[in-house]
Parts: sequence; C-alpha cells; structure tokens
Amino acid sequence: MTNTDAVTSVDAVLRARIDLPTTASSVPVARRLVAQLLQAWSAETRHEESMLLLSELVTNVVRHVRPATTFTIELILSALKLRVAVVDASTAPPILSDRGPAGGHGMWLVSALADRWGSDEQSNGKQVWFELDQ
Repeated sequence: MTNTDAVTSVDAVLRARIDLPTTASSVPVARRLVAQLLQAWSAETRHEESMLLLSELVTNVVRHVRPATTFTIELILSALKLRVAVVDASTAPPILSDRGPAGGHGMWLVSALADRWGSDEQSNGKQVWFELDQ
C-alpha cells in the first residue's frame, strides 16, 4: 500500500439510507434509528440539533406528502460535517411559511440551526437536506 492508497480519518466517509413509510409513527422511528446510527458512528457532536432538524424534515413529509408512499433518510458523515437528507415523492419545494399556532416552524428551525440547508429536485420527487459542521 502506498501513501496515496491510505485512507485517513479525514477522508473517511460513512453513509446510510433508511426507508420508512409516510406515516406519523415514522417520526419517532426515524429519530431512534438515526440516533442509534450516529452513536454507533461515534458522531454525537451536535446530537440535539441533528435530532430536532431530522424530526422537522420527517414531520414535513408526513404532513405534506401523500400517504401510502415511502420516504428515504440519507446520512453522510465525514470528519467535517454531517449531512442529513430526506427524499420524498413530492415535487413541491419546502417553504419558509408564516409561523403560527397550527405550525410553520419547521423550516424556520432548519434555516436557523443548520450550517447549510437546501432542496434539490429528484427524478421522482425532491430531496431536502441540512448540514451541520462537526
């Protein structure tokens, strides 16, 4: 093995995908699975923020995407950042709507707490993501 073949801890990237049904019961399941995964990866920096923002993205899917579908959570962890994405079948982009008693706080929280966030069109829906620097 040469030096160019060696993988350093800075270069190491861990990835995971989790598919769940678009139901309200998927919100706590997503939190639990992602928390266990991050613990296994020894990635507990900014744990509270990542769990809150994940919950907001998954709740948006449950509230706004047609039932009887699935969605996917994608996680990428490097030494520099954690990227969490939720992929669903809706083409409607997320919006920072007016906050009120009935809701509208989710994307405001994502915007305020994430180091970066965005939404990308997919061939059969969209991906909403956030990044937290480690």
